[in-house]
Parts: sequence; C-alpha cells; structure tokens
Amino acid sequence: MSVAERSGLSHAEEARDARLEDESPTLWGQGFSEVGQSMLTSAVRCFAAKGFQATRTRDITAGAKLSPASLYVHFASKEDVLFTISRVGHERALAALQGPEDPDAAAHLRSVFSRFVAWHARHHVAGRVNQYEMFSLTPEHYEEVLGVRQQTTEVFRKAVLRGIADGSFVPVDVNRVVRAMLSLAVDLVRWYRLDGPDSPEQLGAFYAELALGMVTNPAIAKASGESRWTG
Repeated sequence: MSVAERSGLSHAEEARDARLEDESPTLWGQGFSEVGQSMLTSAVRCFAAKGFQATRTRDITAGAKLSPASLYVHFASKEDVLFTISRVGHERALAALQGPEDPDAAAHLRSVFSRFVAWHARHHVAGRVNQYEMFSLTPEHYEEVLGVRQQTTEVFRKAVLRGIADGSFVPVDVNRVVRAMLSLAVDLVRWYRLDGPDSPEQLGAFYAELALGMVTNPAIAKASGESRWTG
C-alpha cells in the first residue's frame, strides 16, 4: 500500500509528503546526466510510495517533468532504474563504513555502526527502496546487489570478531548478533523522517550504544549462543 493510500493523500500531496523527503538526490553524482539524476530521484520516491510493481514508467517520468518515452533514452527498462538505485544505494552505504580503524574495538564498532545508521536516516527513502524492493530485480542484478550487501555484513562481522578476540566483547554468536545489528540499523527506513526529533547523527549515536550492548552484555551473549562466536 502506498503512502498516499495509507494517508488518504492525493498524488499532488504525496509529492510534498515529508515522509518522502531525504537526501537521495545527492547519491547519483557525476556518473549520471542531469536528466538521469532527475529520473532516479523521481523513481526513488515512486518506488518508496507505491512499490516497484505498482509504479508505471510514466509515474517516474512525470515526477521528473519529462515525457513518458524519455526514460528509455537513459535506462533500458523500469527494472534497470531499480537496479541502478539499488546498486548505487548499497555501494554508497558501504562506502560510508570505510576509513581508518580505531585501535579500540568498541570505539571502532561504535563509529562504523553510527555512520551506517546515520546514512540510512539521511537517505531513508532510498533505503526503503533498497531494503524492500530488491526482490523485484532480475536474478543477475539481485546477485550483484547481494554481493555488496555481503561486503557490508562482513565489515560488521570483522568488527565484532576483533572485539571478541582481544577481550573487548563477550563471546557471542557473531552471525546472529550481526544480523540483529543490521536489522536495527535499517529498520528506521520504514518510519524515519528528517523533520523528526532526532537528527541522523543523534539516532546513529543512540543506536550505536544499543549495538555495543549486544556484544558487552553477558545475558545477550548467553541468549545468542556464545559457543558459536567464531561464526
């Protein structure tokens, strides 16, 4: 069900809906023409509001104030638009985790997790598409995006394993705990809005402390299955 249907908004009102406002237009960069960027930004809003299947190509081009046929000048298909959004979005989220590692394991996990959460808050509309529409990709495109997701997962697995190995964290089932961390980090794309009470950085800092609790609380270690900490 679309945002408009859930809220009783007209399509014109949906275009002004604060829940569909984020920093996704900054994602595309110089690799795309100005028209291509406009289409991607429009598609993000359409897919987030209506879902991939219910979105028509004319919805995307109308949002970019272009003719219906213009989409095929820049993209092979509607699915190609979704793939571009998914690929770029996942690559940018992964890039947000890159940087020098803090020598302290807890500080390192806090840093990467807070950045990951803040990225999804700033780009929550694109994040919604990334998380909930990727199953509409072709098998080949799905596998490519899945590969980026696996690289992201590995960043957090290594951060947790490092802390367990040096005694900073309690032994936990790494796969289970990392899965819980990632779920916590991306779930906000369902409800977050930039005009809400928490800035992306504030939310990132708060969620990072919750994530640290998953690897420092003995009770959580016991519940997660500490005997399998090596993954």
